[in-house]
Amino acid sequence: MPNENGQEQQISTGAAIVQLIMPIVFLFVIMYFLIIRPQKKREKEMQEMLSSIKNGDNITTIGGICGKVVDIRDDILTIEVGRDKVNLVIERWAVKDVDKPISAD
Repeated sequence: MPNENGQEQQISTGAAIVQLIMPIVFLFVIMYFLIIRPQKKREKEMQEMLSSIKNGDNITTIGGICGKVVDIRDDILTIEVGRDKVNLVIERWAVKDVDKPISAD
């Protein structure tokens, strides 16, 4: 008889451990779907946007400067800004938004 009580106690201890671990696992799953996954999706979209920059695109930098891309060399962009057409040299990572020009086809 003592053997059966020992098995029942082990089973109830195992069930208690599972009951303690399940909420923690559930929180990690929720955190993944609400925080981590959307962040990775935004990073992927941002990388695609930065890699698709071409000459003639209108961009906005993270500093709020708006200009037109006139030259691209690796990760260095030269943009034309203002009425005086001043050229600024910026890094590709500093681009916040890209507006593709509307082509008349």
